Amino acid sequence: MPLHESESIVLKTYNLAEADRIALFLTREFGIVRGVAKGARRLHSKFGSSLEPFSIVQLEYFQKDDRELVSIQKADLVISSFEAASDPRFLKVFSRFADLTNVFAQPNLPSPLLYRMLRALILIAAERDTDLTAVELYFEVWLLRIEGFLPDWSVCARCGREFDPAEASELDAEDRLQCTRCSVKGRRPIAPGVRNTLLRILRVSPAEYLREAESHREILRELSAIVFKLLSKAAGPSQAKATARANI
Repeated sequence: MPLHESESIVLKTYNLAEADRIALFLTREFGIVRGVAKGARRLHSKFGSSLEPFSIVQLEYFQKDDRELVSIQKADLVISSFEAASDPRFLKVFSRFADLTNVFAQPNLPSPLLYRMLRALILIAAERDTDLTAVELYFEVWLLRIEGFLPDWSVCARCGREFDPAEASELDAEDRLQCTRCSVKGRRPIAPGVRNTLLRILRVSPAEYLREAESHREILRELSAIVFKLLSKAAGPSQAKATARANI
């Protein structure tokens, strides 16, 4: 029964019996991990406040091959999100991120890019008054990209030609973009700014994107509706509760 160690994000916890907790983590090294923290509900538990949602911890656990739940040995607090999570808006948005991560990420399959992205968003949203609707869009775009559900909006889906930055395009039935030469009558037009904003999200850090978001409200609103449709389709109807956006 090997010991595993990894920096991890606490996504959720559930009470188990009188003294224990089940915790769901996104780990940097091993992907999604679920485990039992024995005695975590006791007053003087060794886990202290380290299992608070969206805290970043250094996790140690044992795992048996035939067990879905690992045995959590230590969760040393690296960065606390207790104060940020006391804000109902932060809690709603990041609880949804936890649900979506659980839906899309595979257990025990590492996704360093997903880990770094979620970690960065937690830190940014916790440190300052942040536009959480813009944070949601950034997370959704990158989640779709990482999991392979985001169409390539840099080129026409039909002819493969790369779009010029100022070029108009149209949305096809699969939410891919086609140039005006390839598209057919009745397709939804997409302004260059909407396409360029999605491509910009894929190129810049969360902090840089959020600095720019304030001046692109209308574009973000239009892009957000398209991205939400993509996300809902990728997750499937059974995950409607997880994909539903927080009312903030």
